[in-house]
This record gives sequence, structure tokens and C-alpha cells, in this order.
Amino acid sequence: MSIEIPGFTHVVIPDNITVHLGPPNEKAENITISFIDYIKNVASSELYPTWPESSLRANIHAIVSVALNRIFTEWYRTQGYTFDITSSTAYDQAFVFERGIFDNISAIVNDIFDEYIVREGRIEPLFAQFCDGRISQCDGMYQWGSVDLADKGYTTIDILKYYYGDDVTIMSIAAVGSNIETFPGNLKFGDIGPHVQIAQIMLNRISENFPAITVQTVDSYFGPFMESIVIKFQQIFNLPVTGIIDKGTWYELRQIYNAVNKLAELASTGVYIKNIPEDVSTHTSTYIQIIQYFLNVISAYYPTVFAVDINGVLNPQTNQAIIEFQKTMKLPETGLIDEKTWETLYSTVLGILNVLPPSAIFLPKLVYPEPGIGRELGRDAFVYILKLYLSYISTKIPAIAPVVLNDLYDTKTEEEVKAFQKYYGLPVTGRVNEETWNKIIQVYRQLRFGENS
Repeated sequence: MSIEIPGFTHVVIPDNITVHLGPPNEKAENITISFIDYIKNVASSELYPTWPESSLRANIHAIVSVALNRIFTEWYRTQGYTFDITSSTAYDQAFVFERGIFDNISAIVNDIFDEYIVREGRIEPLFAQFCDGRISQCDGMYQWGSVDLADKGYTTIDILKYYYGDDVTIMSIAAVGSNIETFPGNLKFGDIGPHVQIAQIMLNRISENFPAITVQTVDSYFGPFMESIVIKFQQIFNLPVTGIIDKGTWYELRQIYNAVNKLAELASTGVYIKNIPEDVSTHTSTYIQIIQYFLNVISAYYPTVFAVDINGVLNPQTNQAIIEFQKTMKLPETGLIDEKTWETLYSTVLGILNVLPPSAIFLPKLVYPEPGIGRELGRDAFVYILKLYLSYISTKIPAIAPVVLNDLYDTKTEEEVKAFQKYYGLPVTGRVNEETWNKIIQVYRQLRFGENS
């Protein structure tokens, strides 16, 4: 099961479409009509009703696909326009407001308005470019040429494959529903969910063309590393540098993502179904481990909050525990870790753990967080967990000095990490890479539980 975000992971046939009656940059009226009436209008403006049915169907599939591509990519809306498509054939396809509709074309549209052309294994509707083939030529389908093929006995799919390639197929499982705007509201540090995951996918793809944007783990968690990547994206594309994915940043992300994938071109590199991760509930995150650990600490002191498995999976159990915590703390019961929930969760845990001796604190075996912990990370929950590990180790090994429990990776923390690395024969860098992190956990568990590995 894939994550489900209409307009990104799957195609939705909208109830309505807004048409700009002219080229994009020219002042003209915007008309909002039902999607099916729009397709009938374009088909009646572009095609002759006397053409063979297989030709008409092939052309109508192309018309639907062009319109859905514009909607799927939010092509114009990501550029700040308030419409979905134009009536200009230089940019889109012909639309004549309030024109008459041919009966046989209307009947065919009623039958196939929710079917579109897609390349096998892809998600996005093909930008199925077409032209008349007599006065104008293009890289896509020749409309009069489709008539000649139909007269020779070509079926609808035969015609489409002839012009667009053998890897195209007709998709007929698009959902029909309300118009979809993909912007989910501001995404920021601490947020968890499928929209964060989609932002990570887009940023990773964009990083292939802009190497200054670092690739990150797609884990659905908006942590400090993702925040730094968002800041870099905003710097590169001259956006307000906030580290928050607001509406402007979201649509700039979509626009650049569309551009690097060439989603609105016939030769699109495409969005492959295989590249969309499974449902967010099956994904693990190093920071979800922290949230689960914090919930477990709190559950020992607040009977309304129950313990959960520390597995890094944002599953229904964890989601419900978050809701119970929010209910207990009189926060909005969303099940999401927004900024207020994270701050309350974090401060509550610190209030509990800071008064307990190291021997009274149980620490789980947490997976190494990427990127590595170092001074450049600054304040972070994993720094606090790191210090909890080192705090217990220091009670057993005098060569490692006691630590000050907070979430700041300062010069003193760096010295303490260096002392640990030197004692255990690791490269003395003062930075916690995966080797150092795993060694700290191994030593902690040996000293605490007598584990040998």
C-alpha cells in the first residue's frame, strides 16, 4: 500500500477545472466549469465528429491526459496563477467558451473522461502533445494521421502506441473527487507524516540537479537535518530563509521537482510507482524512536499515557499514545508531533530525567541517527540521549568524566566524547559517527545489563 496524497502519489479527476481564456501572461477571464464539460468542449473544438471512433477515442485520451497533467503537476498554480490550464494552443489545447458540443463526441467523453494515458510503471498522466499534422507538426500525435491509421484498422491503443511509444497504456482507475490543492499547511521541525515524506522525496530528487542540497533519509520526520536542507533550498531559490515549508516553499519545491523530472513534457523522466515509499506507518525513523522512548518515560509517571514499543515505526499504537499524551496535557488531540506537542513532550521528559540518578534511568538501544552528532548539530534530542548514555558510563569508568545533562553539544561535550573515543581505541574526533554511537550503546549495555555484544 502506497502513501496516498492526491496530486502526487495518484491521479484525481477533479470535479471542476479553471480555464484561463488566453495565454498565461495575458489578462483574460478565468472560467470554472466541470471537468467533463471541459473535455467535451476541447474535443469538439479540436476534432471532427465524422472521424472514425478509434481516432476520436485516441485523441480524447490525449486531451484528458494533457488536462490531468496540468492539474497533477499544478503547473500554473505553482507559478502563482489562479487557474489550471489555458485556452491557448501555444501552451495547452483549444477551448471555446460556450461553444456547441457534438453528440457523438459527448457520448465518447461520457464513457472515457476518467481514462488517461500513462507510461508503464509511471504515476503522472502523460503530457500527450498533439497537433493537426498538416499545418503544424509536433513530437506527439498527428490528429489527421490518427484518422489515416484508424482507416487502416488501427485500434485506439494501437494509435496511441504508434505516436507515443510501446510503453504507453490507458489508465482507468483514477479517483473522481474534489479539486485537490496539495499544500498541506506549514511543515516544520517536529512534524511527522506523509506530507513530510513527500517533501523529502522531492528534495532528494532535486538534489540530483542541485548537489548543494543533501540527500536525506525518507522517514516522514521533519528533524534538524531536514530543517537544514530546507534552509539550503530556500537560500538557493531566493525564498525567505525560515527552515519552514510554507506555501511559497511548497510550491517552489513542486515547480522545481516538476522541472527536473520534465513532468510536463512528452519525454518526461517521470515519477515511478516503485519510487513512492510504502505507507508511512511502515516506515522507521530515528526520531520516532526518541518520541516512543519519551512516551514510555512519561507513562511511568502519568497513568493516562501508555508505553509503546520502541521500534521507530509511526504505527497506530504510537499515534494513540501521542493522542493520550496530548489529552493529558490539554493539547489539541491530533496525534501529530507539532511544535507545541514536541516542546511539551520534551520538557516533561527532561523534568523527570534530570532529577533521577543515572542508575535509575533505563535507556533503550537506539539506532544511530543520521547525520552524525557533532558540534555543528547544536541542540538536539539525540544529544540529550547521548549524554544520558555517557552519564551512566562515567559512573563505572573514572577516565570518562561526568557530563552535564542538557541537549547542547558544546566544547565540554566534545571533550567527553574524545575521552570515550580515546579510552576505547576509536579515532579521536569529538564527533559521534556511527562507530562511536554503536560503541557507546554497546558499553552502556555491557555495564548496565552484562551484555557481551
